[in-house]
Amino acid sequence: MSLPRYAARRLLLGLGQVVAVAAAVFLLVEALPGDAAVSLAGDNPDPARIAQIRATLGLDRPPLERLLDWLAGLARLDLGVSIVSGRPVAGILLDGLEPTLVLAGLTLLVLLPLAVLAGVAAAVREGRALDRALTSVSVALYAIPEFALAIVLIAVFGVGLGWLPPTAVGVPGLLAEPAVLVLPLVVLLARPICSISRLVRAGMIDALRSDYVRHALRLGLPVPRVRLAHALPNALAPAVQQVARTTDWLLGGVIVVEAVFVIPGLGTTLTGAVDGRDLPVVQGLALVFATTTVLVNLVADLAAFRLAPRA
Repeated sequence: MSLPRYAARRLLLGLGQVVAVAAAVFLLVEALPGDAAVSLAGDNPDPARIAQIRATLGLDRPPLERLLDWLAGLARLDLGVSIVSGRPVAGILLDGLEPTLVLAGLTLLVLLPLAVLAGVAAAVREGRALDRALTSVSVALYAIPEFALAIVLIAVFGVGLGWLPPTAVGVPGLLAEPAVLVLPLVVLLARPICSISRLVRAGMIDALRSDYVRHALRLGLPVPRVRLAHALPNALAPAVQQVARTTDWLLGGVIVVEAVFVIPGLGTTLTGAVDGRDLPVVQGLALVFATTTVLVNLVADLAAFRLAPRA
């Protein structure tokens, strides 16, 4: 199958998945316990006040009618209005998107070269001291949960030594004070770099043992060229899927990291919306996360198809 035909088929499948997820998200949020109108009415809710809020927000209409209105709004890129702040949901999401994109972009920028370099270095020295050391460090680092690593880093480098800001409180922008990014980036890099480097190592070992690599070496091609131009592309194909999952995880807001370091990204927006039962914001965030997952996996599938058409 050609790459354009494969891309068109995956794109149509992705569109169907987004529409299905949008409808499922609406129905699941509707099924959540509690009443947003009661929450907004205060500690001693008056029934008349609750009814007024429900009528104002349209919560007294049938769910199917509101679902159709919501889907029609999505076609116009209208995600609705927050029932807590009255602001457009799209504007709220854009406010939280910038910090999350900064964290995700910088993490991937550092992660990809380091993971590939570590995986290739371990593979070409399979069974030797460097391979064993990288394997031991990867296993140990991967076993540490993000929140535990974040707390240790804050305690040591933020509070104990005072070398880095422990949180982003009072910082006007993440890029305005780059030092505030160091500890979150270390936490975000810790586990993905272990998993991706292990996949690259395994793929590289298989590729170096393959017939086409041995044939290339018998032809007298330089070893670095055989490793980088012939073995590495096939070794990267399995790791691309893991990179996609990591990207999806990063763009999903990295809720724990944002909460620990008080970063106002999408994860923080989601926790605030759930606390306030701001259903339109929750629905909008769920839709953004679902669309991101579909798009990232689409790109990963195309990249894997391009790197190894047999996969």
